[in-house]
Amino acid sequence: MSRDFQLPGRSPVIAMNGMAATSHPLATLAAIDILRAGGTAADAAVAAVATLCVVEPHMTGIGGDCYALVAKPDRPVWGYNGSGRSGAKASYEALRDAGLRAIGNSIHAVTVPGSIDAWEQVLKTHGRFGLDRVLRAAIGYAEDGFPVAPRVAWDWQRHVAKLAADPGASKHYLFNGKAPREGDVIRFPALAQTLKTIAAKGTKGFYEGDVGAEMAATVAARGGFLTEQDFANHRGDAVAPISTSYRGIDLIEIPPNGQGLTALVMLNILENFDIKSLDPVGPERFHLVLEAARIGYAVRDTHLADADHMRTPVVALNDKAWGRKLASLIDMNKRGDLPAAPAPGSNTVYLTVVDKDRTAVSFINSLFSSFGTGICTEKSGVLLTNRGACFTLAPDHPNTFGPAKRPMHTIIPALAMKNGRCDMSFGVMGAHYQPMGHVQIMMNMIDYGMDVQQAIDCPRFFWEGDKVEVETGTPQRTIDGLCARGHDVVLCDQPWGGAQTIKIDWDRGVLIAGSEPRKDGCALGY
Repeated sequence: MSRDFQLPGRSPVIAMNGMAATSHPLATLAAIDILRAGGTAADAAVAAVATLCVVEPHMTGIGGDCYALVAKPDRPVWGYNGSGRSGAKASYEALRDAGLRAIGNSIHAVTVPGSIDAWEQVLKTHGRFGLDRVLRAAIGYAEDGFPVAPRVAWDWQRHVAKLAADPGASKHYLFNGKAPREGDVIRFPALAQTLKTIAAKGTKGFYEGDVGAEMAATVAARGGFLTEQDFANHRGDAVAPISTSYRGIDLIEIPPNGQGLTALVMLNILENFDIKSLDPVGPERFHLVLEAARIGYAVRDTHLADADHMRTPVVALNDKAWGRKLASLIDMNKRGDLPAAPAPGSNTVYLTVVDKDRTAVSFINSLFSSFGTGICTEKSGVLLTNRGACFTLAPDHPNTFGPAKRPMHTIIPALAMKNGRCDMSFGVMGAHYQPMGHVQIMMNMIDYGMDVQQAIDCPRFFWEGDKVEVETGTPQRTIDGLCARGHDVVLCDQPWGGAQTIKIDWDRGVLIAGSEPRKDGCALGY
């Protein structure tokens, strides 16, 4: 598609030697500094995500989880599952007998944070630097201060009550009882000290010792199952990615417990339709993708869980023939009677880095909800995830809450491969929305020829409960067409997630990046 420079909007960023795209300018700069100092894309990615844990604390933190995909020329794609587990003593029966119907934001939503282990493993496997080097920028911002970005300030003020309800959270993340304003310079001295401990001692400085003990004690004091041993025992896993082909491009995802399989199921359905013939912002395209998504998410909610507990093989769920059968369920003229997806509304950061050797890193880190559980350790300043909210309390389900178990997980990095090489490293933030976002980016670029920035800028759509929520910029005729097909359509009160993308143009030797305009996204190259 051609670009109209008379209309407001971003152009893609183009560079040769290295590129980083993140949700915050300071994180992107931290990544570029590492690349220019001789670090790899893996070193730069960890430097960027550590910075985001400081400058976007509502979106991510060291008390959360992480997944990564790494593509190197002429090597298999490497994946890492850095998600944590419930406690070894976790008991579904205890919660059932207590009358709990959903995990929600209870203390049982706290799982062991997997991020720090994942960062260390990514560096050991693909980096040149250690944690001591790549954490310097994050430590500097936490210790010396940083100005609060506009979107961060807007998000923060919406969660004051949540933070005020916890002694540690109010101590470290409110300032005189209030959220910081845009441009305020703030500091996190306790978090700075914790990051220094991690830089000096590695994962042992986080999962063991004073920090690990305080995290365990904070959970135990509120009636949770986690113990010091659960933290000390944590290890993530290197995993073989899963994929499907869509019109000659392979979409690469992390396998379950991640929800990336949902995007593969959707593409297996959508490839059976003539997408190019549909207006990219028209009602037919929106309706078709919504119907494919509702089928894909029904598959997810029925089958996806910790890999050790799944009952249906991934290969069966990712089968092309089955995708054709699912496609036959879609009526282009009306909304089907299918289960609704869980309500979205969670926060994550996604970033991607490509270096001069064309190693591409697709990296995602999350606390799940804004500021996680809203529970923070009082001495070390660690916000705790509420990822366990993704467990179900249905009695006979592969994703039922249980001991030493990973919940179904929403954060998913992605890669697009062509002829065995990385064509694009990308990801979408936004909890349950993420598979939908992956599919929309792929379709926008492959079916409609959009560039990386246009693919991000195009109006997005998803549903919450029974209502389809469309972004501002969706044509009225599209809204009317969806309503005529039985969808209950409303405008979003905030955008669906956010995205970062880096495309590798192998023929011309350049990198082309798009970043999220609905947040404080920033892409830089050199």
